[in-house]
Amino acid sequence: MKPPLLFLSHRIPYPPNKGDKIRSFHLLERLSRRYRVFLATFVDDPADWRQVPELERWCEAYLVRPLRPAWAKLASLRGLLTGEALTLPYYRDAKVAAWVQERMREQGIRHLLVYSSAMAQYLPDSLPDDGILVLDLVDVDSDKWRQYAERLHWPMSWIYRREAARLLDFERHASARSTATLLVSEEEAALFRSLAPEVAEKVHPLRNGVDVERFDPSHVPSSPYRGPGPHLVFTGAMDYWPNVDAVTWFADQVLPRLRPQFPGLEFYIVGSRPVEAVRVLGQREGVVVTGSVAEIQPWIAHAEVAVAPMRIARGIQNKVLEAMALARPVVVSPMGAEGIHARPGEHFLVAGDGATFARSVAHLLRHPDEAEALGRAARERVVAEYSWDRTLAPLDRWFPGGTGVA
Repeated sequence: MKPPLLFLSHRIPYPPNKGDKIRSFHLLERLSRRYRVFLATFVDDPADWRQVPELERWCEAYLVRPLRPAWAKLASLRGLLTGEALTLPYYRDAKVAAWVQERMREQGIRHLLVYSSAMAQYLPDSLPDDGILVLDLVDVDSDKWRQYAERLHWPMSWIYRREAARLLDFERHASARSTATLLVSEEEAALFRSLAPEVAEKVHPLRNGVDVERFDPSHVPSSPYRGPGPHLVFTGAMDYWPNVDAVTWFADQVLPRLRPQFPGLEFYIVGSRPVEAVRVLGQREGVVVTGSVAEIQPWIAHAEVAVAPMRIARGIQNKVLEAMALARPVVVSPMGAEGIHARPGEHFLVAGDGATFARSVAHLLRHPDEAEALGRAARERVVAEYSWDRTLAPLDRWFPGGTGVA
């Protein structure tokens, strides 16, 4: 019989339709091949409740709890009284804590994977002497709060700086308890080692991947675009501040430089839950905000250029890997390119300021042969380096599994 494994995730790892859920799903799928998985997780998007029964395909048992963002934000303020990071009470749930303790005791669980630092608060006080605890931080979230603070005024800048410091303390504490602490790139791993030198030997990169079959340009449906174009596309969850910042900056600093050169050009912002700041952009000439779409692939595959002008970022940008997998030419900011093992000018173009970004996009639009060659090279790079089986293979170092016999 397969041995049991406890998987703690701050968001339901299905469907794999946004950054953190893509990684957590592929971790879950891989681990379920060798372990009987017991999953505790949250749903913060009402649309995901109908997906809960699908978890039976990978989990022996699971607990899924509702997380209502508005209430969770209020609950997180308790951290100002307790002195802890606000992230921790945001994800605190007594039923999850009780369920974890019960499963650990009943199943004799020795293998644990904790996905995101906030879920480490559910670990029991003591773990089995021969247990394996892998903490997947994914990104250095505490540093993301530091970046946010730099762009805000008091009092929010103070709150975010406080969160960066308190959350880093908790990340360090959780990592000290782990057998291994994983981050999404060598750059993220190096950053965390510098911030937590006492656990440096435990810190390892585990790269994100791409479903190279699902994101295969030869399997894409017809174009969803109706205008003459050219079409530029940005994809991502549009209630996520770094994405909101990126598209706002692009609409302000890049699009006005391109529209006079290409009068039919349209910038498509494709992603779920667009906030008001994004919806307002859709009122501008040449900007289209789609909201949630059934499939992201045709929007990427039929765009002339995919853009990722990230100014706040940590880790690897899935949107860049997905566009590369679909053989699209990508123009990306230096921060958005971080962690991706690809060469600027050969697999994508990197641009830092508005003028350079506009020149790079315009060059690709004026030289479609070069754009197609760039896209083909990008696809080849992703297939060679970023299939999930390849990127997650190092996980077997800590989770070799049992007999594999159900």
